[in-house]
Amino acid sequence: MELPNDPFMLMSVVNMKLRDRYKSLDELCDDMNISREELCEKLRAAGFEYSEENKKFW
Repeated sequence: MELPNDPFMLMSVVNMKLRDRYKSLDELCDDMNISREELCEKLRAAGFEYSEENKKFW
C-alpha cells in the first residue's frame, strides 16, 4: 500500500496501522520499507509529533 501524500491523511493511516497491526513505528517502517526519519519529518512539518508512550502521532 502506498501512503498518502496529504499529511492529515498520512497521520490518520499511520496511526490506524500502528493501532491495528504494528507494535512500533520502527516495525511499521521496516515492513513498509519507508524511512522513519522521512516519515517523522513530513508529519512534523505539518505540526504532528510522535509519542512513543502512546504509539501514535498527534
